[in-house]
Amino acid sequence: MDVGIGSSGDPLTARSLDVSLTVADVRRSATWYHEVLGFTIDREHERGGQLIAVTLRASAVRILVTQDTGAKGLDRPKGEGFSIQITTDQSIDALAERAKQAGALLDTEPMDAWGARVFRLRDPDGFRLVFSSPRED
Repeated sequence: MDVGIGSSGDPLTARSLDVSLTVADVRRSATWYHEVLGFTIDREHERGGQLIAVTLRASAVRILVTQDTGAKGLDRPKGEGFSIQITTDQSIDALAERAKQAGALLDTEPMDAWGARVFRLRDPDGFRLVFSSPRED
């Protein structure tokens, strides 16, 4: 069904989705994504000798964590109103166990839902992540 804005043209054909997250401590967040979830550190971005951002990669998924400068207030909530879902062919149970072993607290333990195996957790700034894989029957 093709309705709403843009319905007169061709549908969008996307190849990937990259996410940029403003975080309280860019080094802490980069380390968390690397050690807890297994992302690789793709690139560190500096300005004036200061680390301002880190690009993390897991296959086709990229997350850019950028240092919050406080320009919009350091106490503003982060990660409210959305979640980031990452789909993998890896074992959800093994990924959840890895995260717990690295000190992460899961919002939900691995479970079957929506025809998939899933678990949820939050990063150090409260951004919600959902990991899923097709359920093996």
